[in-house]
Amino acid sequence: MGHIKSKKIKPLKITPPTKPVHPWRVCPYGEHQVVTHPLHVPPSKKNPDGVTTRHWHCAKNPSRKDQLYPGEIEEIANQNFSKLKNKPCPLPLKFGGNGSNFDDFIAGWTQYWNDIFKPSEPLDPNFVKALIASESSFNPKKIADPQNSNSARGLTQITNKTRKILDNRKGELKDHYITVTKEELNDPNTNICAGIRWLFQKKDLTTSKLGHEASWLETIYNYKGASKAPPERAEEIMRRFNGYYEDYKKCGKK
Repeated sequence: MGHIKSKKIKPLKITPPTKPVHPWRVCPYGEHQVVTHPLHVPPSKKNPDGVTTRHWHCAKNPSRKDQLYPGEIEEIANQNFSKLKNKPCPLPLKFGGNGSNFDDFIAGWTQYWNDIFKPSEPLDPNFVKALIASESSFNPKKIADPQNSNSARGLTQITNKTRKILDNRKGELKDHYITVTKEELNDPNTNICAGIRWLFQKKDLTTSKLGHEASWLETIYNYKGASKAPPERAEEIMRRFNGYYEDYKKCGKK
């Protein structure tokens, strides 16, 4: 009677979940948080009105890399931003109530993207506030060209082309994508999140162009299109930005 050899069974290799990219995130790298929300489905005996509840869960990103969606962008802000200390100058300047309405979002997303990218010169919340002041005068509904739905919109004036770059897994971004619609960019929180993410990408592009690490001022020169404008127009663009930035930096100082 022949001897039957038993097959060796290899133990299952269990890979532990990757940590979230930031302490404010709850899902592992490569996934995003989907908050509980109503979901429209075909009417049935179980759901005669065509609405069911989709419960909280972590969903895999199509990119398998880091990706933010509006639901998680809102959740991050709701859970973390009000208690932050490093906020921009609260002075509304000439902008009335709107001039200080978005300080929590500015502080939160500035800290978040600083934590993600760890620049040698951290981005200053006052710098972001000056950017918004000079781009949109704190009008979250501003559209640069009302006749063109693809033109720059919202507080940080994000174009539809930029929105697509932020979500393009085969484009210039290698990680940390943002997936939002044009309409979702009208939301101040989402717009500021996307605008600061784009500012960091502009810093990388400006660094490559200059051959040395770009300063935030050199970055803003490109972000605002001053590098492509005639000299007088470029000077006017930067004078306006610098004026607001200097005002915010003086906040609380005698």
